[in-house]
Amino acid sequence: MSSTPPAVASPASEHTKSKKKKSKSKDASSDPAADTTSLADAEAKTDGYMIKPQALVPSLDTSTWPLLLKNYDRLNVRTGHYTPLPSGHSPLKRPLAEYLRYGVINLDKPSNPSSHEVVAWIKRLLRVEKTGHSGTLDPKVTGNLIVCVDRATRLVKSQQGAGKEYVCIARFHAAVPDTARVARALESLTGAVFQRPPLISAVKRQLRVRTIYESKLLEHDAERHLAVFWISCEAGTYVRTLCVHLGLLLGVGAHMQELRRVRSGILGEQDNMVTMHDVMDAMWALDNHKDESYIRRVVMPLEVILTSYKRLVVKDSAVNAICYGAKLMIPGLLRFENDIDVGEEVVLMTTKGEAIAIGIAEMPTAVMATCDHGAVAKIKRVVMDRDTYPRKWGLGPVALKLWIH
Repeated sequence: MSSTPPAVASPASEHTKSKKKKSKSKDASSDPAADTTSLADAEAKTDGYMIKPQALVPSLDTSTWPLLLKNYDRLNVRTGHYTPLPSGHSPLKRPLAEYLRYGVINLDKPSNPSSHEVVAWIKRLLRVEKTGHSGTLDPKVTGNLIVCVDRATRLVKSQQGAGKEYVCIARFHAAVPDTARVARALESLTGAVFQRPPLISAVKRQLRVRTIYESKLLEHDAERHLAVFWISCEAGTYVRTLCVHLGLLLGVGAHMQELRRVRSGILGEQDNMVTMHDVMDAMWALDNHKDESYIRRVVMPLEVILTSYKRLVVKDSAVNAICYGAKLMIPGLLRFENDIDVGEEVVLMTTKGEAIAIGIAEMPTAVMATCDHGAVAKIKRVVMDRDTYPRKWGLGPVALKLWIH
């Protein structure tokens, strides 16, 4: 039996119907012209929803990239085509054992031990095979001593020949009341000067010429017969001899009271200088807490001391050939710096920012940009271990023909 619908509607259904009617009347009352204008505004803003082709790719800010990769986008591009290989590591991301093997320490040498003693202690603390330093400091002299670890010892020679800066205290043997006279005498000792090593020196005492690039009198105490001065000089300058000459010029005699090296090559007092205690504490934290962060702050990648060289970026496939002593040829070059001259020392680096070798340029920048064959640079000193990257030579068409025959 079919059920008949109720004759009277419920009050709830009437209420919902009235709501629907109200909303319909509201929609009808809203102005349709307003919708069209808003649509027109949107089209005008988006230029008819058209997606325009963009010729410019937003540029990367490479000024904050680390070490040798800094301002990478400003290098001249010879080609962008190469196959990245999964070998090697970015200098700051190397595994710790490898990080230490490619490390340098900007050490604040303490007074009393000799440079060789300090370097031997660091070798024992870090448990590495080899250590070297950037230039001997006398036992009583403090300050900047760059300690190179394992593979970085290959850069020791270049660091020993780099310019140095010192702050020295000289004691006069009689009063010199006129400060301006001391400043003039110090200024006259700039440029090329003759020096014979002091009696206590361990080298052959023969006359030699050394260059004093710049000097500045910082303080003069006439009552205590003391003068404090800063000098920038060539490697191998004897500041002790310079103090004696300063005393002779002033006619009173003088000797060196105290000496501190404030810069050696590219690294100075402000560039992450650490003490022997830092090295000890960092190794203690590593051994007892497995905390690598301290030792990674104390030891820096060797690329730090190569940032002043002009750069040549090498394809990954050419890296191992260079490690075996091959010249860098044009096909292996990716990017290069401006104003490279023939015979200039350059650093060869990977796209990850690792130093491969120090080379000597065999063609200038202009030729690199226009030439499609020839040697770009010959190798002076290889830094990277052999077979860090895979061997990629002997795979070309000429080599394959030789294999077949």
